[in-house]
Amino acid sequence: MSFFLILALILFVFMNFWFALSLVRKRNDVADVAWGLGFVILTWCGLLMSGMYESRQILVTVLVTLWGIRLAWHIHARNSKKGEDPRYQAWREAWGRWFIVRSYFQVYILQGILLYLIVLPVLFVQWFGGPELGVLDLVGVLVWGLGFYFEAVGDRQLRDFIKDKSNQGKILTTGLWHYTRHPNYFGEVTQWWGIWLIALSAPGAFFTFIGPMTITYLIVFVSGIPMLEKRYEGNTLFEAYQKTTSVFFPWFKKR
Repeated sequence: MSFFLILALILFVFMNFWFALSLVRKRNDVADVAWGLGFVILTWCGLLMSGMYESRQILVTVLVTLWGIRLAWHIHARNSKKGEDPRYQAWREAWGRWFIVRSYFQVYILQGILLYLIVLPVLFVQWFGGPELGVLDLVGVLVWGLGFYFEAVGDRQLRDFIKDKSNQGKILTTGLWHYTRHPNYFGEVTQWWGIWLIALSAPGAFFTFIGPMTITYLIVFVSGIPMLEKRYEGNTLFEAYQKTTSVFFPWFKKR
């Protein structure tokens, strides 16, 4: 059985476990915790299955592990003291008696398919290896590091802002949020483009740009920015923030 098919089966089992857990806990937002962990699991399984422990393989394993564990822990800590995320609550009500079936396919199976597409650059590195580390790998690490900074620092700034009760009803417009309305989303996308640059040295890996393209499309046009900003429709503070601040790429304020 091929390397890539076995990893797909591992991911299928992984997503089914989290679906079962969601039924037990009666909250579908555990899927958000599973997201980062799924990348870590596939990356390590790919490394162990390849039987090769070359520098590039170790590098991408470390980078994905740092990203995935930090993200999963951040989401778990954020959600653990609250009820189910409003997005999932809305779907629970809208789907009615079809909730279990639609949750399985539209949340967990779909998420697994998207996860597999995004992680393809890493899997190519794990299976095919490549030459010794070079300049392109350094550029990839620097791009990844920029993304990690924006995502981790952006998340921390938002967490601290929300914890301060005097900020209730206000909009975070300082720190990284001064330059982009979504520094954490910009960071997540940027990290995956950095991973792809590292993967380019693996034979035949160019086409795996489908990975960073998928996460970019999802965050910018589907489930990231559009869904989040829809929740602020009619909020005059946020609308003023929209007029002056870049939606995605960090940039200076508009006058």
